[in-house]
Amino acid sequence: MANGLFSFSDVHVEVEGKEVVRGASLTVNPGEIHAIMGPNGSGKSSLSHGLMGHPAYEITSGTVTLNGADLTEMEADERSRTGLFLAFQYPLAIPGVTVANFLRAALQAHRGPDADMSDFRSLVKGEMDALGIKHDFATRYVNDGFSGGEKKRLEILQMAVLGPRMAILDETDSGLDIDALKTVAEGINRFSGQDNGVLLVTHYQRLLNYVQPDFVHVMMDGRLVKSGGKELAVKLEEQGYEWIEAEVAEMAGAN
Repeated sequence: MANGLFSFSDVHVEVEGKEVVRGASLTVNPGEIHAIMGPNGSGKSSLSHGLMGHPAYEITSGTVTLNGADLTEMEADERSRTGLFLAFQYPLAIPGVTVANFLRAALQAHRGPDADMSDFRSLVKGEMDALGIKHDFATRYVNDGFSGGEKKRLEILQMAVLGPRMAILDETDSGLDIDALKTVAEGINRFSGQDNGVLLVTHYQRLLNYVQPDFVHVMMDGRLVKSGGKELAVKLEEQGYEWIEAEVAEMAGAN
């Protein structure tokens, strides 16, 4: 497998002793957008959390690398500082911590304790303007009383401020109305460039109407079983997953 910008090879993930990802491999090169689709319970979110280093999602075998650095044994905060970002499907509320303080602490952790933060205010305001977020958003407590769209906008704002090399977006389109979906998609498109990579994890094709993936992969039963281009996502939207299930069963029978 090529090293690429971000890659994981034969990754197995366990949750509470149960294997939920069974040997997934993928390489993302700089400038590429990949999408992982699949039915509920296929292991998409478990893979995302395992790659990020969530302590409840243990990588029992396999390797994860980013820009030449081996992330496999790193804690989640180390992976973040190395340049990996995960936007959650269900972001947690943090009452008492303002968005501004949260973003400042996160950026300071990335830059280092003695780094110059004099550009922080202008950076955040600029990214808020680009995402159509009012500036008083910064004074609210993180995700406390936020609508679904506001939570997802904050995830994209975090990504824009931190500027990771690789962003994993775990069903960031779930629960969004069309206006919020377009705003989130615009933020993803603004972020995506020749120096970074994006991995979109989604159940539906609709996000891919606004963020054009270079590659689409299908996950079933903890494995990536099929890959293609944007046309694969369109076919899945039209026909569902049964035809892929039949293909996988036929291949298993042939082996």
